[in-house]
Amino acid sequence: MRHGNHKYTLGVKPAHRVAIIKNLAIEVFEHGKIKTTHARCMALRSYVEKLITLAKVDTVHNRRIAYSKLNSDKAVTFLFNDVAPKFKTRNGGYTRVIKIAEGRVGDNAKMSYFALVE
Repeated sequence: MRHGNHKYTLGVKPAHRVAIIKNLAIEVFEHGKIKTTHARCMALRSYVEKLITLAKVDTVHNRRIAYSKLNSDKAVTFLFNDVAPKFKTRNGGYTRVIKIAEGRVGDNAKMSYFALVE
């Protein structure tokens, strides 16, 4: 039985899913806001929120953990120096998912904006 083992599979194999989530997380930290499918936004939410919670305590160990999850020096530096200090007093809810009314042009997929709150 798979009670409590819910994951957003995104219709791809696990290695591809991990790559998609890593790349989307890097884009969020570089741009602050991205537009993607709603399913990807929901899968990305927990990943990014855990990274921001980790970055609130700036240690070498936490930076190495974040680097292992992002594989981008630029994104990790931005996360620890710019993003995490904004959320120092906040206990969660660092991201926002905003649904877009119309679907994507090619396949009518539900689209959403994924943004950092502040």
